[in-house]
Amino acid sequence: MNNRYHLIYMFLLLMTGFTYAQNKTENVILITLDGMRWQEVFTGADSILINSKEYVEDMQVLKERFWKPTAMERRQTLMPFLWSVVEKNGAIYGNRKMDSYVNCSNTMWFSYPGYNEILSGYADDARITSNDKINNPNTTVLEFLNSQSKFKGSVAAFGSWDVFPFIINELRSGIPVNAGFEPATGSNLTTRERFLNQLQNQIPSPWGSVRLDAFTHHYAMEYMKKNKPKVVYIAYGETDDFAHNGKYDSYLKSAWQTDQFIKAIWDWVQSDSHYRNRTTLLITTDHGRGVLDAWRDHGSKVQGANEIWFAALGAGVSAIGEAKGSEQLYQNQVAGTLAALLGFKFSQDGKAGAPIRLTK
Repeated sequence: MNNRYHLIYMFLLLMTGFTYAQNKTENVILITLDGMRWQEVFTGADSILINSKEYVEDMQVLKERFWKPTAMERRQTLMPFLWSVVEKNGAIYGNRKMDSYVNCSNTMWFSYPGYNEILSGYADDARITSNDKINNPNTTVLEFLNSQSKFKGSVAAFGSWDVFPFIINELRSGIPVNAGFEPATGSNLTTRERFLNQLQNQIPSPWGSVRLDAFTHHYAMEYMKKNKPKVVYIAYGETDDFAHNGKYDSYLKSAWQTDQFIKAIWDWVQSDSHYRNRTTLLITTDHGRGVLDAWRDHGSKVQGANEIWFAALGAGVSAIGEAKGSEQLYQNQVAGTLAALLGFKFSQDGKAGAPIRLTK
């Protein structure tokens, strides 16, 4: 009899542990790098582009910083956090040289359709056909979670591009979206938020619709420290705009800096009792880019612009490392993955992509 009770006790203990392991993610931070090519993510600086007088102002300085003999050394130099902490403790998909494929399922291959697919879980090529500031007719996973009692008022988004309030449909969803050149608002602004508001007015951006990523990053960090939201979306934008401008040097520097921003987020998450060991980072991009001189562009006429990548780190993610020969993944699986980590099914009436399995 004692043995029987002991076995029952051990079974219940194991089941409790299993349940905890399956549901220990309590917070998710979704991060996107606009138009960041898989080529640089997995092989570092491009040997042709880094030697181009057309795209680089000072080749010697740039090569001293980012050029290394091997692809593995170059990618480690460009994105050291991704290729140390994330590779060691999480999962990275999309190295086509290793037969790991991630693609957009939409046929547009530019920003709004890509972000809609990431957030809504499916491509909407009939209605999302431009980057115009039109409120998204589709329900995003952010809006879905914000409608759940446990997450109501605990979802927020920050973006460098001023179209994000429309992509997320801030008006309908009720989700606070700080994007473009919007300042931090509210009656309880921190000293840092007030200073960021001042700086944002004083430091000109090179672009009319995209602010510098440092503002997006620090606004998001201040909000998280103050409000402790359960779901946060941070959309960095510089990589795409520097690429469109043909500034390969700035594109690389921005990629490196964004990697450092992600490191800062993770370091803070792991130092905060609310988030530590209960938070997952999901990292991806809205579209790819062309090769050689077409690296500046994307869209349906640019070969390779539908080739993207995806990474995950934190609670609910096994130490898979760099995926090799893995199954074909799609952009439409990100939303379902985010929801599944938090214990929800986000199917969009069967239209959304299936969650990505992030455990061994």
